[in-house]
Amino acid sequence: MKTMMQMLRDLTPLNRAVCAHGYDETIAYLLNVLPFEVISFPASTEHNGWVIPPSWDVVEASISKDGKLVYDGMIHPVGVIGLSSEFSGTVSLEELQKHLHYDHRDPDSIPFHYRQFFRSWQRDWGFCLPKRVYDELTPGDYDVVIRTEEAPGDLKVLEYVHRGTSPYTILLGGNLDHAGVANDGLAGCVVGIEVLRRLAGRKTRLSYSLHLSPGIVGPEFYLGKMDPSARKQILEGYFLEMLGSDTKIAVQESRNPLATVAHALKSSLDKLGLTYRTGAFETVIVNDEYIFENYGIPMVSFSRFPYPQYHSHFDTAETMREDRLEEAVSALMGAIDILESSPIVSKRFSGNICLSNPKYDLYMDYGQVALGDSLTEHKRKMRHLMDIIPALDRPISVRALADHMGLPEPDVLAYLLRWAEKGLIELS
Repeated sequence: MKTMMQMLRDLTPLNRAVCAHGYDETIAYLLNVLPFEVISFPASTEHNGWVIPPSWDVVEASISKDGKLVYDGMIHPVGVIGLSSEFSGTVSLEELQKHLHYDHRDPDSIPFHYRQFFRSWQRDWGFCLPKRVYDELTPGDYDVVIRTEEAPGDLKVLEYVHRGTSPYTILLGGNLDHAGVANDGLAGCVVGIEVLRRLAGRKTRLSYSLHLSPGIVGPEFYLGKMDPSARKQILEGYFLEMLGSDTKIAVQESRNPLATVAHALKSSLDKLGLTYRTGAFETVIVNDEYIFENYGIPMVSFSRFPYPQYHSHFDTAETMREDRLEEAVSALMGAIDILESSPIVSKRFSGNICLSNPKYDLYMDYGQVALGDSLTEHKRKMRHLMDIIPALDRPISVRALADHMGLPEPDVLAYLLRWAEKGLIELS
């Protein structure tokens, strides 16, 4: 069985562009790791303005001057800008520099230029190179060659599902593209694979799915083309990214403050004694989690962002640490244990129930100051719990509700059982 580190070493060097031979090689490789389903979307399909780019591979890329090679664009998969158009000709230094991109953080780094994958209708040719090479260019004419192979390319998404007894699913997502780099995307993918492998043979209440795809366009097509009734079964999720570097763990919250997965992950990290930082939605990182959120699926980002090699060719398998990957797996397995241990609350009514009516008898009266009643903190919180139940727009775990309210879980469960007895909610 291939380890997480072995998968990183094997797959990092490939040209895992959105549609490319290297991406197809990656899929073939991973089909031997887990029995994924490959979900394909036809070439050039458009959804919400997003267009599937063509299959694209660089065959030849070089810059020469006076018959001598100045820069080999094949030195690394990011040596040519993503989805570069073909070009062959002689240009001046001034013209050449318009098509060169370097990393402003490090003179020896080659940056990752990816934007054209999302704008395939507006393409240019270009190279990514170290700034020290850029600075050494002298006036004169340069011979430039960029030769590519292009064809219609299908967008491919990998999905693997561990079925539980509940119809609700917790989704783990990761970016499988990002040619030639290890931590940005791929490290999260191998962590997700390892979690699903460890769930094999285990009976669970919830279902757990692993979704691996090219960034942004992958989940957009996956969710946008999905039957709405099936999409509603995706309860919440974790977006896994950049989990192999020797940097601090970051848990970015969902837009939904009641997200069950956030409470579970932070509780697991606390139990393991792992230090981490938290941030509100889009304050730590902006990635595919916003796609899921915009389809109504709360998505917590689990990462080690930022890290020094981000978006550069220095993001290699050699910079990854196996113990850091293992920490991430352990934290997720602990979160799953927590998710499995607490019932899920599903509302079965709309509007506002008259809870003081004897047929329900669920009203939490915390008293009136003017009448001399003692307003305890526990009473106030229980009243808040009563008020929030009619506002629940998605299923949530009892544990998450208790944590959010600052109440003991047994007290919350006892009150919710009374709602369930009246048929107003379901506990599963």
